[in-house]
Parts: sequence; structure tokens; C-alpha cells
Amino acid sequence: MTYFPRYLKTYPNMDSALPFYLSMNRLQNGFPAHRHDFLEFSFVIEGSGSESINGVNHPMRPGTFTFVLPYQVHELYTDPGSTLVLYNGNFSMELITEPGSRYALSALLADSGSLPPFTYFEGDAALTVRAAVEEMHREFLGDSRWRHVLIASKLKELLIAFDRARHSKLPAAGRDSGAGPSAGGAARSGQTDFPPAASESVWRIIHYIHTHYQEEELSLASLSKQFSISASRISELLKEATGQSFVPLLHDLRLRHACGLLASTDMTIAEIAHEVGCSSFKTFSRIFRESKGQLPSAYRKAKRDAQRASLSDK
Repeated sequence: MTYFPRYLKTYPNMDSALPFYLSMNRLQNGFPAHRHDFLEFSFVIEGSGSESINGVNHPMRPGTFTFVLPYQVHELYTDPGSTLVLYNGNFSMELITEPGSRYALSALLADSGSLPPFTYFEGDAALTVRAAVEEMHREFLGDSRWRHVLIASKLKELLIAFDRARHSKLPAAGRDSGAGPSAGGAARSGQTDFPPAASESVWRIIHYIHTHYQEEELSLASLSKQFSISASRISELLKEATGQSFVPLLHDLRLRHACGLLASTDMTIAEIAHEVGCSSFKTFSRIFRESKGQLPSAYRKAKRDAQRASLSDK
């Protein structure tokens, strides 16, 4: 039986206008195995240790940049006598996918399951990346105009630098000089020894679900037609990769979007239900209450009360 450790479904700022959170952390005893359905990057600035991603270990030292995909099980270890100091960024897939945009980084997700999820920056390259992360952190902590746009831009800049760096370390035949990872990526040619977290097919399906969950007609049947894979096989692949079957996975994505809208807009609950892909207000309210333990209206009130209290304390 596959073991799925702690499943994190939330992070600070998840429900804000910018679903992104960046912090600097000092780990003296590592961090336990966990997984989550959002994206994460880390950049080490001090100390030493290692990280396990889906059972494969790599060293963590200054200059290490890691990009963790949704549902990958990862754990951090700190070397004895050391303190691992690193930046961690948690963010929603929507910040880099932007369905329909030619400037999105969707291909980064499509091929990342078959490429190393880490790279090492050294020398001037490490200094450049550190400066970019630190600037992003200052923007994140501030309240300057256009900070959301700048943070999203810096995020793409970092991920592009990461992807270029890891591709540069592949054998020449496995490199791709185009806009993103090639359809015939290195791992599929046997040119990297880092095993994929899941098959190429399941990552295509997961990416599709993450970018089409607002469509009411999304179902196992529609996925089966889209990918020419049986519904039962898709269900098996999703369970194997994420620890969830299709319906709970779909509900999680819709409810996350709904929570953000409840906290940051004046849309009616019926409008939000429609926006996130639920077929009816009644169905949406039932799913929300089963997951969150309260009705959408109560959730909105609690969030707004907390926001007012935060403002009054400043």
C-alpha cells in the first residue's frame, strides 16, 4: 500500500488577491515528510542537509534551488550541528499557468515530473538568484503599488533561471533551446537518472484538471475522452499520484478558488458557486460545509472580521 504522509491544503495568503507566500526559515531539525496540492520553491542560503522528494535524495547546500510539484512527497533533513537556512515560496498554479496565454510556464509543469526537481547555482549565478529572491521577499513584505505584478514577474524569472540551469546540466542531446521543455524530454530518452514522480500521462491529466476545474462538465468521462485513457485507469493514476480520487481532488480545487473569492470579492455566493464550476448553489453549499465545517456565508464573515481586526491593530 502506498503511504501518503501529512497533506497540507492551505498556506498563508492562499485566499488573498495574490495566492503567494514567501518566508525565510531556519531548520535545525529538518522538516517532516508532507505533500500539498500547491507549488513550492526553496532556495538555500546557509547550512547543509538533504531533501528527499518521492524517495530520491539530493544534498541541500547554499545555492540549491528546488521546485516541488503538487502531490510530491518531500522531507528535509538538517546535517548534525548545522542550521539549514532557506527561503520557501508557496503559490497557486494559476500564477504561472495562465490558461490561453502564450507567456505561461505550463510546459514547466508538464515536463518537471521527469526532470530533476533541483539544481545548484554557484558563483555569480547564485548571487544573482539570491538577490532576486531577496528582492521578491522585500516586495512581499511591503505594500508598494504593483507589488503583486512584480512578485508574479519575479517568480517567473526565478523559475526560468531554475529550468535553464537544470537543462544546462543535462547531456547535450537532452537539452532544449526552445520556449519550454520539449515533448521528447531528457528523462524519456533515459538521459537522467531521476525517476518521475508519476507517469507523463498523469501529469498531463493533473495539469488539465488544475486548469479546467471551473468547467461544470469536467468529469472522469470527459477526461477519458480528452486523453484517450479509460476512466478507471485515470482514476488509478490520480489515486497513485495524489492520494485522492478524482472527485475529492476536484472539490479541493474548486473550494480553494471559492475561499479566495469569498475573502476578497463582493460576489454573491451563487455567483461564486457558478464561477468555480459547481452546478448549483445547493450542491456548492453542501460541499463547502462538509469540507470547511461551516457555510460559505459564515466563512466570509469570519474572514472579513479577521481582516478588520488586523487593520485596526495597525
